[in-house]
Amino acid sequence: MSSPGSLSSALPRRVSWAEQTRIILAKDVAIELRTGEVVTTSAFFGFVIVIMSSISFYDSDLTRAEVASGSIWLPTAFAAVLSLSRTWQRERQERAFDGLLVSPLSYSAIFMGKALGMFLFLLAVEAGVVPTAALLFNIDLMRFGPTILLIALCATPGIAAAGALFGVMTVRTSARDLVLAIVLFPLLSPTLMAVVGATRDLLDGQPFDVLLGWFKVMWIFDLAFLAGGLSLFGPLAESG
Repeated sequence: MSSPGSLSSALPRRVSWAEQTRIILAKDVAIELRTGEVVTTSAFFGFVIVIMSSISFYDSDLTRAEVASGSIWLPTAFAAVLSLSRTWQRERQERAFDGLLVSPLSYSAIFMGKALGMFLFLLAVEAGVVPTAALLFNIDLMRFGPTILLIALCATPGIAAAGALFGVMTVRTSARDLVLAIVLFPLLSPTLMAVVGATRDLLDGQPFDVLLGWFKVMWIFDLAFLAGGLSLFGPLAESG
């Protein structure tokens, strides 16, 4: 006869929300470490755009702040859409995403795990794009680097959350890349304008108080996309 202790140990363990999020994040990171397709493809794309921008638009130090700020973040935005598309393409293979939806994992944990994975991928892309732009535009990273890093850490969560939320709409769509770009770019416009404006003012030597207004815009949209993703990911996934 089985004892009460052995019966309780045989019952399935309840997995916390944080552990569910970690499972999704670990899955995406493990696949990326094995293949490297998302970061490698997106980073190379970003390199090419930065180099083309420096050759085409950089005239003198008088225009450095305006051109460099756009050359850092616009390639990052395009690389973000590319990396998001590649990330969701994995879920389409062999109906992997359907397997996630029927699993015991909560929809909000799936969203947060995907968003954190995209956040890490985008930071890796930015880690390559920013030094390249700094080299080509003669930006002193010892002076401006910490604030540029702070800008990236404030803007990237919103981009990643928006990609995780609206990328789910493209899982079962035939024109996936087109739909993602059409939906995502208008929604990211305020964040992109804020991040470009903050970088431009930083390189122009403006005080941090001037940059603070741009940071507030980034924080607002970070919270909006995170809150929207936690509440809307499930309905979008089921209706997709």
